[in-house]
Amino acid sequence: MSGLKLFQTTKSGVTEVAPRLAEVEADGQGLIEAHMETLLGVRFLASEYGTGPVHGGRIDSLGLDENGSPVILEFKRGVDAGVIHQGLFYMAWLMDHRAEFEHLVRDRLGVTAASQVLWSGPRLICIAGDFTRYDVHAVREHRRSIDLVRYRLFGSDLLGLETVASVSGGPQAPRRARRQADARAAADVPGASMVELANAVDEALHGLGDGVNRVERKQYRAYQRLRNFACVWPPQRSKLLVYLKVDPKYVDLVPGFTRDVSGLGHHGTGDLEVQLRTARDVERAQDLFRASYAAA
Repeated sequence: MSGLKLFQTTKSGVTEVAPRLAEVEADGQGLIEAHMETLLGVRFLASEYGTGPVHGGRIDSLGLDENGSPVILEFKRGVDAGVIHQGLFYMAWLMDHRAEFEHLVRDRLGVTAASQVLWSGPRLICIAGDFTRYDVHAVREHRRSIDLVRYRLFGSDLLGLETVASVSGGPQAPRRARRQADARAAADVPGASMVELANAVDEALHGLGDGVNRVERKQYRAYQRLRNFACVWPPQRSKLLVYLKVDPKYVDLVPGFTRDVSGLGHHGTGDLEVQLRTARDVERAQDLFRASYAAA
């Protein structure tokens, strides 16, 4: 990991745990695949998936993220200048074989998941020992959702993941332009103040740091790094609901402001519900936003 040092503490002092790469590429791939949902928020679908005689390739891993977006994962043990181009090659195959992918989802995750695949936001996640500055520049030139993730192994049982670059696919209007459009739309409808409140939340969540991507679903709006860290429901008449990846057990719950929804069904992801009614509530929620962002 860039600049990261890990130390093991003992009664006699501290000992540095040296970082290392996987012995072979398949070791790192197998580790990620076995814990993909926990590490990346992606449900595992298939490993070494063949793309047929025309493309003649094998996708390292296929998955479906928590918003229903198809995910291609490519692994490299060290630095490989071709990993992004290889992944984009497979992305083109994926977009030409939507029915085949949906059939795979149906077989692995069921009919409901297959009917809700979000084809507007397919993702490529490249996991490697390191990336060059040219790789980081390259992902910013493509109109696809691409995440570059650096990994390191520490000792015999520790894994570190670091997002090097993250871009969301498709042309997007600048946030200021979106706010202006929302304000014009809100001027003619009831509940305009809730639209303004949603814009304030959007600004607060994007302002938490680099690499925040917004995913639009019919039922909710998700904010993600590698994984979702916030899901915002459409504005209601008197409040805005935000779901965060924060463990409610470690939060002093306030009636009318925060609620434990673990075990309760709702659209989006997160076990902590935050109810926002005013701009002051958005300020009160900042620490919770930051905690969820840090955990993603």
